[in-house]
This record gives sequence, C-alpha cells and structure tokens, in this order.
Amino acid sequence: MTPPGSTLPGGRRRAARLLAPALVAATALALVPAVSAGAAPPPRTSATDPDLGPGTIVFDPSMPTSEIQATADAIHAQQVSDEMGPNRYALVFEPGVYGTDEEPLQMKVGYYTEVIGLGADPGDVVINGAVEVYNQCFDDPTNPEFVGCFALNNFWRGISNLTIDVNTAGQGGCEASANFWAVSQAVSMRRVDVQGPTLTLMDYCTGPSFASGGFIADSRAETVVNGSQQQWYARNSEFGTWSNAVWNQVFSGVVGAPDDSTYPDPPYTTFDETPISREKPFLFVDDAGRYQVRVPSARTGTRGLTWAYGMTPGRTIPLTEFFVAKPGDTVQEINNQLARGKHLLLTPGVYDVARSISVKRADTVVLGMGLATLHSVGGSVPLVVADVPGVVVAGVTVDAGEVESPALLRVGKTNGPKAANKSSASNPTTLSDVYFRVGGPYVGKTDVALEVNSDDVLIDHTWVWRADHGVEGFDRTDGTFGDNERWRTNIGRNGVVVNGDRVTATGFFVEHFQEHNVVWNGEDGFVLFFQNELPYDPPTQAEWTADDGTLGWAAYKVADDVERHTLWGGGVYVFNRNNPDIVTANGYEVPETPGVVLHHIMTKNLSGPGIIDSIVNGVGDRVDGIPDEGDPDDYENPAYLVRYPLP
Repeated sequence: MTPPGSTLPGGRRRAARLLAPALVAATALALVPAVSAGAAPPPRTSATDPDLGPGTIVFDPSMPTSEIQATADAIHAQQVSDEMGPNRYALVFEPGVYGTDEEPLQMKVGYYTEVIGLGADPGDVVINGAVEVYNQCFDDPTNPEFVGCFALNNFWRGISNLTIDVNTAGQGGCEASANFWAVSQAVSMRRVDVQGPTLTLMDYCTGPSFASGGFIADSRAETVVNGSQQQWYARNSEFGTWSNAVWNQVFSGVVGAPDDSTYPDPPYTTFDETPISREKPFLFVDDAGRYQVRVPSARTGTRGLTWAYGMTPGRTIPLTEFFVAKPGDTVQEINNQLARGKHLLLTPGVYDVARSISVKRADTVVLGMGLATLHSVGGSVPLVVADVPGVVVAGVTVDAGEVESPALLRVGKTNGPKAANKSSASNPTTLSDVYFRVGGPYVGKTDVALEVNSDDVLIDHTWVWRADHGVEGFDRTDGTFGDNERWRTNIGRNGVVVNGDRVTATGFFVEHFQEHNVVWNGEDGFVLFFQNELPYDPPTQAEWTADDGTLGWAAYKVADDVERHTLWGGGVYVFNRNNPDIVTANGYEVPETPGVVLHHIMTKNLSGPGIIDSIVNGVGDRVDGIPDEGDPDDYENPAYLVRYPLP
C-alpha cells in the first residue's frame, strides 16, 4: 500500500493517509459560539481538490483494487459493531470502473459509513463486485433480545449514485447468491443501479434473519427479495420483481410495484405516482474535474427514475459556493458564511453544537456526508431553518444532549402568524435522510425532536428515534435492561410536531417517544408510509396514561380541530419489555371528520408483552401477542384496517 501522505495526480491524497489516525478515533470538537475578531477568513474551497475532511476517503480508478479493498475492509472491521461510536466515514468514488471480473471489489458497509459515487449519472461509477450489509450475530445470555443473527440494529449507513455490477466470485456458497443489503432504519439507497442476479434486503444465510427497514429511492434492480423485512418504503424506482410483503410494504412511483388490490393479503400499498417528491442533492465531478452539487427540483406526479433519460432535473451549484465545514469550526463561522450566501457542506464527524446553526436564506442547501452528526450542547436547538422556501437539508443526523432542548431541528417560526409568500408549494423546504436520536451513545433530552412550523415542507425519509438501547450506563442489575432509569433520564416527549399546512412526509419512521410520537396540527397533511414502535420502557401504567385518563398515547395523533389529513400505509407496534401489563388504548387517534382519512393501517404486537386495544378511535382488533382464531399456533397476526373511517 502507498505510504500515508502520498498524493494522487492533482494533489488529492490517497486513501491510505486516513487510516491513521481516523481509524483509531474520530474527533468530536465543540462548535463554540465565539471566534476572535482577528481570525483569518476560512480558506477558499478548491474546485478540483477540495478538503472534505479526515473522514472522507476519495478513490480513483487508477488505484489497485487490492488497495481499495484493504481500505474498505479496515473501515468495516472497525465499524461493523460500533453502533454507538463517534467515527464517521464517506467512501467516495470518482468516475470510473472499480474491480475486474477476476478481482472484484466486494465491500461491506458498517455503521456511520456512506458509499458515494461522484458521477453525474449512476452509470459513471461502476463497482464490479458487491456493496453489502449482512446480519450481525449476538450471543448475550443476559439479554434474550440479543441472541442469534439478524439485521434489526443495522442502522445509520447509506449508498448513493453508482452502479453495482454484481460479481460475487470467491464468496461462500450462500453469500454468492446475491448482493445483500440487510438493513433497518436510518439507511438509504438512492440513485443505485443494481445489475446482476438479485438484490436481497434480507440476509438469509444466518438466522433468524429479522430485519426492520427500510428505504430505496431513484434506484433500479431486476429482482428484489424483501424476505423478512417487516416493512419497507420504495419510491420512484424500477424493479423487475418484488418477492413478498410481511406487515407493511409501501410503494409510490415505482415501475414494477406489486398490486395492492387485495390488501391486507398481502399487505401492499401501491401508488402509481408519488404526489410530490424531490431527490436528495448529490456531489459529482464534471468533465473538467470540478466538484459540483446537483440539487434536484421538486416535482409532482412522478414515476420511475430521474436519471433514465439524462441529467436529473434541477440546478447545479459549484462546491466553491459551499462552506465546507469540519468538526471544530465554530457556529459563528458557519453562520457568518451562511449569511454571506454560502451553502453548507458538513464533512463526516460529530459536531458539538452549543448554539443554533441558522439557515435564513431561501434555497440554501445543507448537505451532510458520512452521517455527519450535530450534537446538542447546553440545551441548544442545533439546527434552525427560517420560514423561507426552498431550503434543502440532507444527510444530517441530530442528537439530543444531556441538557433538555426545546427541539433538535426547527423549521419556521414557533409562534405568531406566518408572513405571506414565505412558503412555496412548488419549491418546498425539504428534509432528506435527516435522522434524530435521543439517547444511545450518551444521555439525551428534548421536548420535541423535529418541529415543523412552516407550510409546504417535504420530509423525504427520516428516522426519529428515542433510543431503546444504548451505552449510557443505566443500571441493568434489576433485570429491567436499564429501562426504569432510561424512562426517567432520556426524555423525549414527542418525536415530530407538525404545525404547518400542506406538509408531506414520505418514508416516515418515528419511534419510542414518551407521549404521542407524532402530533399533526396542520391542515392538508399527507403521509406515505409511517412506521412506529411505542416505547418499550414505561415503568408503570400510571406513567403511561394521559391526563384525561386515556391509557397511553396513540403513536399517531391528528389534532382534534384538523379538518383534512391523509395517511397511506401505517404500522404501529408494541413491545412493553419493562412492564408486560401496560395497555395502550389506540395506535392512532384522529378527529371524526370526513376530510381525515387513514388508508391501509395496522397494529402489531412484536411477539412479546404489551397490548394495543384498538387500531384507531376504538375501532379495529386488539393485539396482545396471543394468537387469535385463524392465526398460526405460536404467532399473532397484525390487526389491519383497509380504511378509516370505515366505508
């Protein structure tokens, strides 16, 4: 391998330099609010050789496959089980072909790792080999939830903007049968062309193989195996075949999507077109070697791929118009650059944010690489977006801190009337692959994770998670898995509160919050795919009872005065690990009015303790883990409603 510090033509450093010290430990430096008056301005971003931070590793096709393989293997070995760790990586491939028929490039993707192609088209970067995620295997006799091999915890990673020419030569018999992508929440596959036998979303080579994903957009594959995936949302893609459904498989704008006319047998929900969509911004290198960011346009009534017949519709912004931030840059410096008209690129790392990063200018782009993470310090709201149209925030994770925040990301003003012309239905502020975490690697506290006050906002794939497990050090000696301490320490009342009108969510994952996971106050809300697990950890029924005496809080709450709201494809699950006697009255609560309609909704007991008495507003079957008539002997089927109000 080339010695650390050697450079490529044009001055770009080889991947080898980043293996030390970045593979030893990532730095999480404080974004302090002040900077000295005499500080020098930040260096100008190079158009052809930008410094994308120590966690970004750039490959070019002249590199030996063995060198790229060794680098990818070393990162995966570190990240494969580092679920709560601080390291963040972007593995970036310049246009070209990587791997050969005789020596394929076969990469595995671990936690906090994003694999990115730098082409203007997914076909500009070709991986002759595989890019894969497999089950993790556990054998912890003190925790029955962690025994066996499964993908339930395969979170926080991604792949985008490349072609996989599947070549599994040299792999084991079972592993050679497909490109494996066995993932769960906070994982996106975007702008990926899978050429070859099979893309499987389940690792069937080891068992029991449970999986809880997932999200695909603007991608193509001939054969997709859903397998054990409990739920999945696929948008604006092309598939030859899709194998099966489990509980809640939702498609919109997908060529080759299965028919849903017999829902819930099988439980497919299929929209021929996506009502409104905007693809995530992506980096690319143009023919002159200059780094650019393509910002796709918002579109309505879409179906299929954006790149099938040319460049994805949108605008191109030179990377030189971005402030390229790294952990250690101050909030004042970032905000100054935003105020001067710069966009913001967050390179991989954990940023301790003691004061809000404020996006005030319409059409600003905030793009994260390698699961860049903003960590609240001192009760801050790490990211605030003004009540302006066209802002795009993508590829960013926001963590709560030890001091309670009012919110982790706020879009629009909290109170007061909205000013005219501050939103645009044709150019919505968009959140793509924006994830939230309360607890897990450290204690976290927030009143609300995501607060949307603006009108005309598009949420395109989010996971809003109050952690059901972590390394915070909670007392487990009483047999509660630390749940009593978790409930009273990791505070997260609501996951998402929507106050704006005409807000759309596609791929909406919100889990484990201590009251309603979602509160929707705005009019004309539209949601395609909702997935929720109620909190595992309420210690007592008294602590899981609303002020009006209702048992528990419905996961999905539409405010009583809302007149128009639509949900398609929703799933609410229960697993009351800490107290098996806990009861939740409803999975969903909505006003009784003709304009509020829920389609294809379900509840499910996760084969353990816990009860949901009804699906919505007292209607629908109870789920309690006890098989009903017609169920298998050892398994209770979900409870389904085709439509509410009942037709």
